[in-house]
Amino acid sequence: MGEAPAFFVDHLENGGHTNGFGLKSEPRDKDTSVQIGDRSYLIGGNHEGNPLFLGVQIHDKTTNKWCVSIPTVLGTGPKPCKGYSAIVLKQGRILVIKKGSASDDSIWFLEVDSPFVREQRKLLGKEVVAWSKGVRGNAEKPIVISGPSGVGKGTLITMLMKEFPSMFGFSVSHTTRSPRCMEKNGVHYHFTDKTVMEKEINDGKFLEFASVHGNLYGTSIESVEVVTDSGKRCILDIDVQGARSVKASSLDAVFIFVCPPSMKELEDRLRARGTETEEQIQKRLRNAEAEIKAGKSSGIFEHILYNDNLEECYKNLKNLLGINDDAPVNGVEVEGINLPKEHTVTKIEDKIMIQETGEATKNDLIVLDLASINGGAPGRTRGIVLDSVKSS
Repeated sequence: MGEAPAFFVDHLENGGHTNGFGLKSEPRDKDTSVQIGDRSYLIGGNHEGNPLFLGVQIHDKTTNKWCVSIPTVLGTGPKPCKGYSAIVLKQGRILVIKKGSASDDSIWFLEVDSPFVREQRKLLGKEVVAWSKGVRGNAEKPIVISGPSGVGKGTLITMLMKEFPSMFGFSVSHTTRSPRCMEKNGVHYHFTDKTVMEKEINDGKFLEFASVHGNLYGTSIESVEVVTDSGKRCILDIDVQGARSVKASSLDAVFIFVCPPSMKELEDRLRARGTETEEQIQKRLRNAEAEIKAGKSSGIFEHILYNDNLEECYKNLKNLLGINDDAPVNGVEVEGINLPKEHTVTKIEDKIMIQETGEATKNDLIVLDLASINGGAPGRTRGIVLDSVKSS
């Protein structure tokens, strides 16, 4: 396969440009136009006037018209910058490289006709594109642990966190309720406005959510990815309904359901806690029976653990997660990708060649190998392999 060039559309000072389609759009610092089939995607400016997100417009070659509405953008996209280069990849993806950006903000993937985008387009009945940040290397799958109240899943998670504090972490949930005394934003919860959270739910940015006493609570995809980026494996302690939502999402996770040895044993444990009234105990038992039935028969959970002996169950949990006595105590943080401020970009098969340019540079070459990338919108695209070739 030959080389594919990167595309640039420079900002014009005379009040607009035609983008090669004979149609004017507002001038921007630097826009990038990429064509896939009968469509061209103009990447640049702001999304719906929001200066925090990069905009995307679609032009249909068959009608020679811009799509009337701006496409729904799923995932967390990049912020605008001074310039971009773009390369068309397989499966309806576009690699977008930001010029002069920080190492953890330079590589992005825009999905315009991927399986995920096609599914969302069908569900929403409108134009959809989706962003994901590109990161080096791979990561362990997040862990979803469910089970009825009193089964001991909280104790198992505490034991795991205590023994391997640098290996596992929790995501920070979002809520629309007000902070309570001593609660800190971004630590205990991400406190947000209800209209903002509802929009982000509609934009597919949440794995699961629920309304409790008039307030929304939920787990965002980004909050899970942030834990993974820090080198830890994210644990999600959620109910069966939440697990069902996560299963239906694009997140690739391990699903574990913890069962009591019997309903009689579960009832004894609930009574031994001495924290609930008889009415509350009976309600928890009814809910537990329904959860156990759903947990075993729903097809959500790949693994079922029976907690008849805590130490034995914990040992089985570690074995299931591939942890043994020789397990490392530290995770591996995601490395950034340092790119030269001035460069040219070409593509040869699954490799992206980024050539440093400029008179005062060493003209080094950076190679991004995308042959093993995985994941994608609306989370992260992982598996990028980077190699740097020094100029002779």
